Amino acid sequence: MAGNHNDQFELTKNLQSIFADLRHLGIKVAGAVFNMDMGFDTKSARKVCFNRQVKPNMPENRRNRVRGKPGPKRFFDQVRYANRFCIERTFAWVDKFKRLLIRFERKTVYFKGWHFLAFFLINLRHILTPKV
Repeated sequence: MAGNHNDQFELTKNLQSIFADLRHLGIKVAGAVFNMDMGFDTKSARKVCFNRQVKPNMPENRRNRVRGKPGPKRFFDQVRYANRFCIERTFAWVDKFKRLLIRFERKTVYFKGWHFLAFFLINLRHILTPKV
């Protein structure tokens, strides 16, 4: 299979799989808000979310439309979307620690300990960095 796929490759199938796994685990998603990038703004992705009573929170991708959609504006909560970016940035910081990028630890307590150490170092770096 080629590796040159866009973000929407098998998106509907993957979303359905995620929601099925959550249902299998007994996690209720009705009423939840699902944050996604603008690249995932498709009719099928929104339909999968709405069928599960989940609000998709993503900026509207204007390239998907020839003209504006009539009716009420789509749901988009800028504050929740900004929090999503904050979380992704934190994961990117953690990924800089090669020990955590691939899980070598067999015991959860050690893996968790390495994460605490990484978070400590990340926070220490921001505390010690002089503010301009």
